[in-house]
Amino acid sequence: MIPYAKPSISNQEIKSVVKVLKTPNIAQGKYINKFENKISLITKSRFCLAVNSATSGLHLACLALGLGKNDILWTTSNTFVATSNCALLCGAKVDFIDIDLETFNFSIDILEKKLKKTKKKFLPKVIINVHLGGNPSNQKKLYKLSKVYNFKIIEDASHSIGSKIENNPIGSCKWSDITVFSFHAVKIITTCEGGAITTNNRSLAKKIELLRSHGITKNVKEFISKSNYSYYYEQQLLGLNYRLNEVQASIGLSQLRKLNFFVKKRNQIAKKYIKELKHLPIKFQKIEKNTTSSYHLFIILFDQMKKEFDNIYLSNELKRKNIFSCLHYMPVHLQPYYKKIGFKKNYLKNTEHYSKYALTLPIFTDLKNHEQDYIIKTIKKIFKKCLTKL
Repeated sequence: MIPYAKPSISNQEIKSVVKVLKTPNIAQGKYINKFENKISLITKSRFCLAVNSATSGLHLACLALGLGKNDILWTTSNTFVATSNCALLCGAKVDFIDIDLETFNFSIDILEKKLKKTKKKFLPKVIINVHLGGNPSNQKKLYKLSKVYNFKIIEDASHSIGSKIENNPIGSCKWSDITVFSFHAVKIITTCEGGAITTNNRSLAKKIELLRSHGITKNVKEFISKSNYSYYYEQQLLGLNYRLNEVQASIGLSQLRKLNFFVKKRNQIAKKYIKELKHLPIKFQKIEKNTTSSYHLFIILFDQMKKEFDNIYLSNELKRKNIFSCLHYMPVHLQPYYKKIGFKKNYLKNTEHYSKYALTLPIFTDLKNHEQDYIIKTIKKIFKKCLTKL
């Protein structure tokens, strides 16, 4: 079976892990600091804080921005549930913005219309935009809208380390308050599980640093009370344990050295898919000018050629040929939990259409040429068969 994604792990990562395991400190130490510094360098951000998942990172970002009861967060429904769950975990409310069927990110035009017709007391305190599949969303226009409507911006860049807007790396926070990355096993780079938060705001960085580790500081200069104990520490906020460890950080450092190669290879795979499949009734994710996608995902959106021809049908046909595909994503607002809190079908027309006719094809660094050729050949046969029967 050809998977839709898998990590690229080499002897470099194995040696890094063994090296750390031979040290006395495998929890918190120099590797995490090096990993954070390297991400700051790559993203051109002032501050980086490593965390144990992007889910934790999104939660910390919301907490740091003061999101709470009676506040509202807007985001896309075409994402993993963590993007909106982070608001609910803070006691806030959630609403969704429909997507653009060209870029598959939330539509900036739909957002602008929604902002204009929403009463002031129901406007969002925070908007999370997702760079789906590594495709940067319209960050500059979103930033301009934030100045008019006074909301904060969190970039969910779980798919997007290595992506750029006008040579500005995603994570630079040039047009946002906070960016969150994921280093889950199937992401561009991996730490097995893990993530990172970048920001240019010192006070936000300090608050996130405290919150990710129980709200505790061991920095003498920051103590509120005085103590002669050498092991003294203070809990100054109600925090959590969202820390990354040294072993994961060592893997991440090794992976970051190959980031440019990973992104280049994924772009080559995407280019080949587009070249070979462009004559089929398929729409590819639109990448705007002056932007670079990391192509964490390669998504196709196709026409309904006959009644049963949807992504379930296509996915099953591919599976029969030992090719695993996936949908990114099942709409969040149609999940049972979100239906319980009031969301209904037909609320987001574009998102719901996409969820029936979009499919993620295999794309990962170690995908072999003959494997991609086989995937392309199989897709062509499936479409030809369906087109012939029309």
